[in-house]
Amino acid sequence: MRAVTTKTPDSLTTALTAHIADAIAAAGGWIGFDQFMALALYTAGLGYYANDSTKFGLLPESGSDFVTAPELTPLFGQTLAVQVAEAFEKTGTSEVWEFGAGSGALALQLLDALGDRVQRYTIVDLSGSLRARQQTLLAAHAHKVRWVDALPERFQGVVVGNEVLDAMPVKLLARHGGQHGGVWHERGVALHEGAFTWADQATDLRPPVEVEGPQDYLTEVHPQGEGFVRMLADRLQRGAAFLLDYGFGESEYYHPQRHMGTVMCHQGHLADSDPLVEVGRKDITAHVNFTAIALAAQDAGLQVLGYTTQAHFLINCGLAQRMVELPPLERATAAKLIMEHEMGELFKVIALGAGEAWEPVGFAQGDRSHRL
Repeated sequence: MRAVTTKTPDSLTTALTAHIADAIAAAGGWIGFDQFMALALYTAGLGYYANDSTKFGLLPESGSDFVTAPELTPLFGQTLAVQVAEAFEKTGTSEVWEFGAGSGALALQLLDALGDRVQRYTIVDLSGSLRARQQTLLAAHAHKVRWVDALPERFQGVVVGNEVLDAMPVKLLARHGGQHGGVWHERGVALHEGAFTWADQATDLRPPVEVEGPQDYLTEVHPQGEGFVRMLADRLQRGAAFLLDYGFGESEYYHPQRHMGTVMCHQGHLADSDPLVEVGRKDITAHVNFTAIALAAQDAGLQVLGYTTQAHFLINCGLAQRMVELPPLERATAAKLIMEHEMGELFKVIALGAGEAWEPVGFAQGDRSHRL
């Protein structure tokens, strides 16, 4: 197996590397990638989402690593607010629950756009450093906003999660050999001469569909993401959830040509596929299997209200009309939200509902639920 160096003068990376190495040693020399990803992203004070790095921004000169839709243009949150307002009306609720609020930009856009229609805005975020930034940005709405570390046993309202599912730890599965006679392993992380290295162990885990082809195959399964929507189903008494992220339905996710998996890292607005280096200093993500999310939600009692591309969703909610009023440069930036080669096609939106089914405006045209 290829070893990669973890030596760096950066004290944060050094401390986090030592912490993960201790976890590997305590587990007998090997941990699953999902545990590695969780430690790399969420270890208190050290993990990528728990330390003080900038993370969100338009340009690498700001020290940021990537940009999300709310940082691109306020039209994203203003347009999403149309859907949230309708969900309030349909479900008889008035509270937003946002998971992983990042810089707080989306919360600010929704609060400004919804006005008195939102009575309370609850942010569920594990990152203390991000929470401090959010509190500063949302100071004008301090009387409505609160922060919690976990969901209550029972709640109601409209759940929003933009690029949340992709940051949930995934298990890696590697097939050595082809469809017939190939052997599946769980790919995890071990130590070799003080460096993190990939290591595979035999497993009974399998992808949800058989992957065709003679090639070796690397992919992911998403028990934590599926567990998240089951938790929503268990606790959401009345309301809806809108989850926006990049990913595919199952048939596309486990396509034979997608044999290298979808795990990606982001640092300085550059992408790479090696999560074993510079731990704590770069984001680690995996694309979302929206079929698995939909099935987990349905099995736990939620309604799948719609599934479509981000482009269709935002256009259905009136983005095009809003863009017409913008100056040319801002209009070009906003267009990235819906352009096929930018965010428009790769990013999807799934809507889940607790209670009677209804048709959200964001899925009026282009609903792909039948393709999940």
